[in-house]
Amino acid sequence: MAIQKAIVSTALDPAATKVLRNTYALLAMTLAFSAVMSGVAMAINAPFMGLWMLLPYFLCLWMVEKNKNKAAGLFWVFALTGWMGFSLGPILNFYLATSGAEPIMTALGGTAVIFMACSGYVLVTRKELSFMGGFLMTGVLVAFVAAIANVFLQLQGLALAVSCMFLFLSAGIIMWQTSAIIHGGERNYISATVTLYVMIYNLFTSLLSLIGLSND
Repeated sequence: MAIQKAIVSTALDPAATKVLRNTYALLAMTLAFSAVMSGVAMAINAPFMGLWMLLPYFLCLWMVEKNKNKAAGLFWVFALTGWMGFSLGPILNFYLATSGAEPIMTALGGTAVIFMACSGYVLVTRKELSFMGGFLMTGVLVAFVAAIANVFLQLQGLALAVSCMFLFLSAGIIMWQTSAIIHGGERNYISATVTLYVMIYNLFTSLLSLIGLSND
């Protein structure tokens, strides 16, 4: 965080600096809250809900978008990230029971490195990446449909491909979102925070899945 502040302070537009500061502050709080909710789910041994977890996810996501310019938007941001953290608890319990803590810690470390590398690269180079938006959104849609299909197909090869797709797409969207902030394409820190949080979540779960597949 200190490195990012030092980079941001060197010649960014004041409006971009403000959005970045607010985004990273809110992102840190939502990640902490998500970790707490994940711990709660693990403590009570909450069951894995499969595709049912998507219903509250999309509801909260819609409410965030609807209220992103209001104070209520912050409530829905924490509702969304809290729910995603809670739904992660059963997955972490599964890995702890079958493989121990090492895959989880490795995935956490990998997620932190990728996020810092992607955001840091854009902050240092000031790359304008708006051209990537259409490609990335199309890729996410394809990966999401493939992931839903594999819930029923249960193909290990497709699971590997989906995890790799989400891994690279999430890294790309982190770069694209950071570029949008510093070049004026994004001036709503609530929207920016949710985008970055979801991509961090995708990075972590994709790495965890890949590590699990390699161990298997």
